[in-house]
Amino acid sequence: MSLLRGLAVAAFALACLGPPQARAQELGIIQNDILVLDPERLFERTRLGQRMVADHQAEREKLAARNRRLEAELEAEEKRLTELRAETSPEEFRDMADAFDAKVQEIRRDSERRVVDLERDRERLPIQFLRAVEPVLSEVMREAGGTVVLDARTVLFRLDAVDVTDTAVTRIDQALGERLPDPEADPAAQDTGSQDTGSQDTGTTDGE
Repeated sequence: MSLLRGLAVAAFALACLGPPQARAQELGIIQNDILVLDPERLFERTRLGQRMVADHQAEREKLAARNRRLEAELEAEEKRLTELRAETSPEEFRDMADAFDAKVQEIRRDSERRVVDLERDRERLPIQFLRAVEPVLSEVMREAGGTVVLDARTVLFRLDAVDVTDTAVTRIDQALGERLPDPEADPAAQDTGSQDTGSQDTGTTDGE
């Protein structure tokens, strides 16, 4: 009888534990060797990625406003120059016109350079983002027991792979919010800070 009772207790304990994958789901992340991540979706859905895109868009609008202002100023200057034509000698007017043309060309080159630099910065945003969130992604990988993380956009079949993009979005929002980590900070300290952010945030909320 005691043997049967012992087997029953063991069976109940195993039933409570459940399969390893089910237990991992209860802990918030599925365990698997092969993980996939969609960097584009990660960048678009995190608060940090959205803030980086919004800041870049603000810079684009600022540059566009600057160009419109310069264009209006040049048009006004060109009008004044035209009005002076009848009052100045041909040689003097030619010098003034050449100086104005040189100014226009310089402003145009500067504006084009600023546009190119801004577009180059936009292309770098996803790379800058991934560098910033790398400690968080490494932590997700460790918790999932992953040995490799593949780009979900380049994986054709993934029967045995687990997509951790949504989990990573949540963790990044919790750890970083909308701010980029301090590049001068100790990476180990950033890792620890990421893990403790939840309790710190809760304390701040309670204080408010």
